[in-house]
Amino acid sequence: MKIGITCYPTYGGSGVVATELGKELATLGHQVHFISYAMPHRLTHFFKNVYYHEVETSSYPLFEQQLYGLSLTSKMLEVMEYENLDLIHVHYAIPHAISAYLTKQVLKQNNSDVKIITTLHGTDITLVGLEPSFLPLVKFSIENSDGVTAVSRFLKEKTLTNYNIDKEIEVIYNFIDTYLYKPDNKKKEQLRKNYVQNDEKVLIHTSNFRPVKRVCDTIRILSIVKKHLPVKLLLIGDGPDRSDCERLVRDLKLNDDVLFLGKQDGLEELLTMGDVFIMPSQSESFGLSALEAMACGLPVVSSSVGGLPELVKHNETGFIAEFGDVNRMAKYTLDLLTNDRKYKKFSENARKRAVNVFDKKLIVPKYLEYYEKVLGN
Repeated sequence: MKIGITCYPTYGGSGVVATELGKELATLGHQVHFISYAMPHRLTHFFKNVYYHEVETSSYPLFEQQLYGLSLTSKMLEVMEYENLDLIHVHYAIPHAISAYLTKQVLKQNNSDVKIITTLHGTDITLVGLEPSFLPLVKFSIENSDGVTAVSRFLKEKTLTNYNIDKEIEVIYNFIDTYLYKPDNKKKEQLRKNYVQNDEKVLIHTSNFRPVKRVCDTIRILSIVKKHLPVKLLLIGDGPDRSDCERLVRDLKLNDDVLFLGKQDGLEELLTMGDVFIMPSQSESFGLSALEAMACGLPVVSSSVGGLPELVKHNETGFIAEFGDVNRMAKYTLDLLTNDRKYKKFSENARKRAVNVFDKKLIVPKYLEYYEKVLGN
């Protein structure tokens, strides 16, 4: 097949999943065309069967804002005309699904057609899409897509309820390369020498530091755990809440115990350093970073929101608690770090669940089956 993929080329989960999907499809022999305003950050080197088409936005004094949605539509039309795509798979509804819909309507005028598949990732449905200025368009774009997928059952139900639509939505979970993300004790020892003392435990959190991620809660959890055993917290990522986190660290006098590593590309290596992954989010449609940690053998202590209970099995691969319940999460973290036998079992369970349920070899074929279904083959 010839497949167009549009996503945000950033560090967020939707861009990561879209890029990894495209790479896997290309490996299987399909021709993949990425259409975005910048090169997706996971396309770090040449991949056979992968092509990139940059969406250029022009500046004109009459327009106060750049017209990205229309520029994207124009580029989709251009790629369709010259590459003869079988379908366009857009990730994140706003504005990608609307641009794809406009592309489809123009092609119909030219006696041509293309199938549109929209994958819903989370905040496009639960946050941004619910704003009054966007809600009618999001509802329209979902109803007029040829196929719609969601990354969790939670997100599917939220979509059907919030937008009052009668549309078949396929649940296809996010996936991971469990060969790349895996435990590595040798690498763990090498890396930990740079950050921690021999007897210190390591908590890890990765995110885009938005308010919904409640990154400050990870620092409060650390402050409680630290009263009982030596521990450090590695914070990976960056975003609007980083300054608040840094202030909290200074207020709690944890300057030597919290390490801000910023945005990092070698996440699969950094995760091997950790003992427990902390995800105290207020909203999380799936929790891709938690899955990456599980694949590396890290038990996850998370909030019980959104799609996280579909990923983290309570008292098996980690623990879940009400969001904001810092004391409970700290208690669960201490339980794991002070019981070697339990920790080993949870670590093994986390790895097994990632391999047996969310490996790319299991999930990518589901996307291919759905493509065939939408195309009517």
